[in-house]
Amino acid sequence: MKEKLIDFCKSIGIECVGIAPSGPYLDFEKLWRKQIAKGKITGFEEKDIEKRVYPNLTLPDCKSVIVCLFPYYICEKEGANISKYAFSKDYHVIGKKKLEQIGAFLSESLEGFNYKAFVDTGPLSDRYLAYRAGLGFWGINNHIITDRYGSYVFIGYILNNYPFEVDIPQDRTCFQCFTCVRKCPGQCILGDFTIDPLRCRSYITQKKGELSEEELEILKKTDMVWGCDVCQDVCPHNRKIEETNLEEFKNDLKYRIELEELEEISNKEFMRRYKDRAFSWRGRKVILRNHQILKD
Repeated sequence: MKEKLIDFCKSIGIECVGIAPSGPYLDFEKLWRKQIAKGKITGFEEKDIEKRVYPNLTLPDCKSVIVCLFPYYICEKEGANISKYAFSKDYHVIGKKKLEQIGAFLSESLEGFNYKAFVDTGPLSDRYLAYRAGLGFWGINNHIITDRYGSYVFIGYILNNYPFEVDIPQDRTCFQCFTCVRKCPGQCILGDFTIDPLRCRSYITQKKGELSEEELEILKKTDMVWGCDVCQDVCPHNRKIEETNLEEFKNDLKYRIELEELEEISNKEFMRRYKDRAFSWRGRKVILRNHQILKD
């Protein structure tokens, strides 16, 4: 059945698919509790630690986890002021649609098949699952890195009740050149495969409310009004990579948001124009604030 799964995934454009075990992920739990103790979490993550460790709390009969990668790199865009991951239509929607196609295929193929699919919205750690599924290796910058697409990949997973044969994690790491550590605007990459997410410039561009002096200083280090690509742009693993094979990430691209537009339109109009974009979820005011800070 695993070969049929892989073949179907290829037929809908998913070339990177693997199987992670159904847990519990006790090694992840140990690391995550350390992060919590240090206060190095953003609040965007699942707050119930047990749900991050035990998949069966989300799908009671979970027996394996199908993990898929969606490469999104296309090319460099001169003048871009938003992160590469937000150029295309919302990756959550694109990825979820493909995962639901897989779920429908398996439901037709396997009697009693049960599943739940997530793209960056589920309780588990996407990157940890991609690692356990053998799809990539950890980078010092805390990204999952692949040979073909570097670290420019979205991750989706399907909790399911079929005992697919699990894949073996890759026994290697990045070059550990520490370029990302040196170049990170917020110095949030700690050099031990963990980060301080509260100093991550991408996080700061998404944070609501007033920013601290330290956050303002970090924000002003590049001209991106949404996200940050520095640690990926400087990574040697991203120098000779393939562009995405998925048409959804090649078309209808928007790589710049102008200050004048944000000043002229209402919050409602902003959502009407951009509700299908990954950068819209925090609303107009956060991006407008970032623009105004960088202008000053």
